[in-house]
Amino acid sequence: MKDKIIALLDSKKAEQIEYIDLKGSGYFVDYVIIANVFSSKQALALIDEIKILLKEHNTKVYYEELSDEWSILDLADGLIHLMSPEYRDKYEIEKFLLEFKR
Repeated sequence: MKDKIIALLDSKKAEQIEYIDLKGSGYFVDYVIIANVFSSKQALALIDEIKILLKEHNTKVYYEELSDEWSILDLADGLIHLMSPEYRDKYEIEKFLLEFKR
């Protein structure tokens, strides 16, 4: 499923898409996908597309949190973060997750 989500994000112009595998790390999900979006409208459109894709594969979103700068989808075994470039730089999630993985 992760490959389909990444392909969807890429096709819809999300940028700097990163997949972090966290299996066996003790983190509460197995993977995280992070992508830059440039407006809340783009994030909402991507979330709608992701939900359609998940529904087609009998998967659902268990929790979502939406804001102008940072939206999160919880898929139970993974998280998707759609972030403005400014918030992504500010919070450095990749750095945190990669350090946690070690």
